[in-house]
Amino acid sequence: MSAVSPRYVLVSPVRDEAAYARRTLESIAAQTVQPALWVIVDDGSTDETPAILAEYAARLPYIRIVRREDRGRRSVGPGVIDAFYAGLATVDLSNFDFVCKLDLDLDIPPTYFEVMIDRMRANPRLGTCSGKPYFLADGRLVSEGCGDEMSVGMIKFYRTGCFIEIGGFVREVMWDGIDCHTCRMKGWTAKSWDDPETRFVHLRPMGSSHKGILTGRFRHGFGQYFMGTSFAYMAASAAWRMKQRPYVIGGLAMLAGWVVSALRGAKRYENAEFRAFLRQYQRTCLLKGKACATAEAEERQLSVWREKPAPMVAAERQIA
Repeated sequence: MSAVSPRYVLVSPVRDEAAYARRTLESIAAQTVQPALWVIVDDGSTDETPAILAEYAARLPYIRIVRREDRGRRSVGPGVIDAFYAGLATVDLSNFDFVCKLDLDLDIPPTYFEVMIDRMRANPRLGTCSGKPYFLADGRLVSEGCGDEMSVGMIKFYRTGCFIEIGGFVREVMWDGIDCHTCRMKGWTAKSWDDPETRFVHLRPMGSSHKGILTGRFRHGFGQYFMGTSFAYMAASAAWRMKQRPYVIGGLAMLAGWVVSALRGAKRYENAEFRAFLRQYQRTCLLKGKACATAEAEERQLSVWREKPAPMVAAERQIA
């Protein structure tokens, strides 16, 4: 790490995270490269979360708390992103090299953000990145099985210029897939790594924060439908998920979410260029595998990235 450290801002939407918040807060306090600013959006918590946040805000000068009124229920997907943007609205992105959407139910290794920054510096085309999430089951850590070609939603680390160019996050379920595919479409790359420096513990398994993990898997199927995923790709993805907890029924719930959405004529992401790019990528995944499809997409879009103004650095405008 150079003598002049890049500045990064964390934005954390949070609701009723008293059971996990301290672990995340302590993880950030222990980072070898500290955030310049951490905006924590309390999205109407009714447990001890506000008191915990106040305690740490008094200790850590870079924490800023934004309080939202209680809507009366937890809202995943668009609700989380609405809360994220409530925090981002208080930030001047031109002051930061990197921006990260961070959940408050994680236990992160102390060099995590130093490693992310170093890898961003080493690869100027890298737009977003993350480590890999694990959760505790039967006394052992189990991988959540996230692909190498995506940064994970609970700790998305972005180069600010890339975040602005893709238009930030879509306010709908599958926002954390749309953003990575949009990165590739616009010539950037998205990565996640599974090594000791970047593995972290997800204190609550992915998709289980609202009415249980099966509801989360069903919601994932709806999100895939909204994004524009084909039935063939969804079926293959669901079959792969059947090998993970909850075995078989988790994958079936995902497929059911897609099928029910299709039968109901649910809305889809209104970006024809994106959907065409996604379908081409998914066809290649089915024929050649995901690693090959990702490499081909990155090579094909390299000319798009080379046409960007150089260097792509701090924000030129705010994300509304």
